[in-house]
Amino acid sequence: MYMTTELIRQKLKLLPDSSGVYIMLDDEGGILYVGKAKNLKNRVRQYFQNSVTKTEKTMLLVEKIRDFKYIVTRNEIEALVLENNLIKEHKPYYNILLKDDKSYPYIKVNLKEDFPRVEVVRRLKADGSKYFGPYMIGLTAKSTLDLIHAVFPVRSCKGTLSKREKRECLNYHIGRCLAPCTGKATKEEYREVIKKVMAFLSGSDKEAREILLKKLNEAVEAEEFERAIVYRDNLELMDKIVRKQSINLPKDFNLDIFSYASNGMYGVINYTVVRAGKVMGSENMPISEAGDGQDILSSFAMQFYQKNPVVADEILFNLELPFIDELKSYLAELKGGKLNLLTPKGGARGQLVSLSYNNAVENLEKTAERIATKEEMTRGAVEQLKEKLNLIDIPYRMECYDISNISGTDKVASMVVFINGEPHHELYRRFRIKSFEGADDFRSMREVLARRINELKIGKDVSFSQKPNLLIVDGGKGQLSSAQEILADSGIELISLAKREEEVFCPDDSYPKILPRDSLALKLLQRIRDEAHRFAITYHRKLRAERMTRSNLKNIPGVGDKYARALLEYFKKPENIAAAPVEEIEKVPGFGAERAKNVYDYFHKEQQ
Repeated sequence: MYMTTELIRQKLKLLPDSSGVYIMLDDEGGILYVGKAKNLKNRVRQYFQNSVTKTEKTMLLVEKIRDFKYIVTRNEIEALVLENNLIKEHKPYYNILLKDDKSYPYIKVNLKEDFPRVEVVRRLKADGSKYFGPYMIGLTAKSTLDLIHAVFPVRSCKGTLSKREKRECLNYHIGRCLAPCTGKATKEEYREVIKKVMAFLSGSDKEAREILLKKLNEAVEAEEFERAIVYRDNLELMDKIVRKQSINLPKDFNLDIFSYASNGMYGVINYTVVRAGKVMGSENMPISEAGDGQDILSSFAMQFYQKNPVVADEILFNLELPFIDELKSYLAELKGGKLNLLTPKGGARGQLVSLSYNNAVENLEKTAERIATKEEMTRGAVEQLKEKLNLIDIPYRMECYDISNISGTDKVASMVVFINGEPHHELYRRFRIKSFEGADDFRSMREVLARRINELKIGKDVSFSQKPNLLIVDGGKGQLSSAQEILADSGIELISLAKREEEVFCPDDSYPKILPRDSLALKLLQRIRDEAHRFAITYHRKLRAERMTRSNLKNIPGVGDKYARALLEYFKKPENIAAAPVEEIEKVPGFGAERAKNVYDYFHKEQQ
């Protein structure tokens, strides 16, 4: 039985039949889950009906719901997009959220160049280039690119070849480039080779295999066994790329396949890629969010294709998606072309979906164990922390601060952010202490926290716009007292962690709390404290190195601290200054010809 409050019962009666997004809230008004619905009345009511079968994870969600709100949308595609935006903005506890780095490499051939390069990229642009991929675990884009250069004599150098070179490079002499930079090959001759490269990337491997075999035999006959081994390894890689398959697929099959398998508590999404009728790769991704499989798959697809381009002609799912038409319209617009979304039951497509689903099922058992361990160390540790320290709220968002300086010079502070017990590096921030000279860690902490609270009021920077549930300072009772002065009226819970004995100091407690050494709560506090220390000391070392570099630059005639800073801001690194011509140094703000020549001469005096 679920605890349905009188507030919820009354609000359920007022739900409209419209499409929209619903937001589930806990007893503190925090967002637990965001979902979309074609019919808000029917969808939201299902959560509170005991007759509706729910997964174990969804039941845990429902037990924590104390209120909800909703946003009516004009149509269903608006609901799809709004749900995705709200999940990214609020990162709800029970929603799926892909990591920011979840993107795959592609191989790019820029057909607008006279002599196109073949290169590995992660971002696709509408620049007239041809893209192949994605390349996944077990078959890297780099190894495929190495294979291309071993077989086809295309250039690997950067640039547009606008300037004619006088001499060929080594790659020409070993047969790995046609040397178009010296005029050895015409545009037409080079284009013929590029056509063969694209044919190979599209699945035609016969000619590439014949070329490799010929090179292998020639190397063996010449007793160049090291080169022969390289060609042998390339042939083995080609076998991996064009490996035999149990399903006979048409060559025009360019598919992305997503399958979801779950044990009710944890799940796995398998992503399989088919290009030119060949299975290029497959990856399993653990999922521990609430909701049914259809909701999880559609949310996953929305987030996935915002980080990865839509290259496939068809996207297949193992479950029927209620929002499949809206998802198709949205993704087709992203692609800028035709796109089909299907849930096939038979034929070659159905076999591929079965293959993908079986892969997910096979991976589920070990994944579930791994997710359970991770959840215990993150979300479990967060809940334990609330219990052990008698906190008012579950510390969903924790921020930890640390001060770093040597004898009062290059004073800096760090802010690291953990959400649900996991670090969110994109929210980390660094501070330079500005308000005073000398060493005073307590005063430094007061300055930093005052700036933090002020930024919270302004609300412009995403790192500062959300109020933390728990703020941690590195240090003992004194550091805690300094922080209390600033946070007195903020409503933010505060603790400090003293490193030597790992004592936890809480406001209004005369004695520190000693958490068991093996407790998950203490280990979480140690992780966030150590991360704040690492982040602070890294920044301190960077500033100290820059100061020492500025000091050295001030040995140059006409260059004081102001111009030393200007040089570093313009060139970023000392080695960039050393490599710059006089004409480039003159572009630094405030530099004239004489000062620029002094800088150039300083770095080149050994050569004069």
